Amino acid sequence: MEISMIQAILLGFCACLASMPGMGGTSFGNYTLGRPLVAGLVVGLILGDIRTGIIVGAAIQVIYIALVTPGGTVSADVRAISYIGIPLAICAIKGMGLDPSSKQAMDMAAALGAAVGTLGTVLFYGTATMNLIWQHIGWKAVEEGNFKKLYVVDMGLPWISHFVCSFLPTVIITMAGSSMVDLMKAYLPMDGIAMKTLFTVGSLLPAVGVAILLKQVITKTVDFLTFFFGFTLAACMGVNLIGAALIGGFFAVINYKIQMLKTMRPAAAGPAYDDDEEEI
Repeated sequence: MEISMIQAILLGFCACLASMPGMGGTSFGNYTLGRPLVAGLVVGLILGDIRTGIIVGAAIQVIYIALVTPGGTVSADVRAISYIGIPLAICAIKGMGLDPSSKQAMDMAAALGAAVGTLGTVLFYGTATMNLIWQHIGWKAVEEGNFKKLYVVDMGLPWISHFVCSFLPTVIITMAGSSMVDLMKAYLPMDGIAMKTLFTVGSLLPAVGVAILLKQVITKTVDFLTFFFGFTLAACMGVNLIGAALIGGFFAVINYKIQMLKTMRPAAAGPAYDDDEEEI
C-alpha cells in the first residue's frame, strides 16, 4: 500500500492539530482528534480504507485508554501513535495480506503503536523544548507592554515547533511506510522469532491498558460487574469493541437516569408539614 504525498501531508497536519492546544484546542485536538479511536476514522478517511482504520484505531485505543500526562510526564505520545502508528499498521496489515479483524492484525497494530508511541516521546519533548523559545519571547513582550504580540506567540510561533517535530516526521515516516513493510516482509518473516515476539508482546499490551483503567475507576467490588459484563458480551455473544462500547453507553445513560431519580426524590418530598404547629 502506497501513501501519497497529499495523504502524508494531511496526516502531518492532523498530527499538528492533535498535539497543539493553541490551534486544535485541548478538547478537540489532544483529547479528541489525538485519540487513536478517533484518529483511526480520520486515517481511514485519508487512506481510503475506513473499516481497517477503525479496527486498527480501536485495537490501539485499548492500550492507551487510561493514558494520562501528570505534570507533563509522557510515557507515550498519542500524536505519533495515531498519525504515524496507525498508518504504518494499516500498511503492514495490507502488505502482509492479513485480515484487519484477525488476532494477528490486531497484535501487529498494538505492537507497532506501542513502538511508535515510545519513540514519539522524543518528538513530544522536542516540541516542548522548542516552545521554551517562544515563551521567552512572550515574557519579553509582557515586560515591554506589547500584549498584542502574545497572540503571535500563542497562536503562530508554536506552528514552527510542530512543523519540525510533528509535521515533518509524520510526512517522512508515513511516506516510507510501504518501504518499511517491504523490509518487514523480507527480513521479518511471519514464522520467524522476531515476528512471533512482536505478536506476543502486542497481545499482552491491551491487558496493561485495561489494568491501568481499572486501577483508576474501580473503587468498590461491585464496580467489577460492569467490567465482567463486557467480557461476557465478547466471549458469549461475539460483540466487538465498538458494539460493547455502544451497549456500555446505553447502560451508562440508564444508570445516570436512576441516580438522578434517587437524588430528586428526597428534594421533591420536601420537609414534613405539621398541622398542629399552625394552630393557635
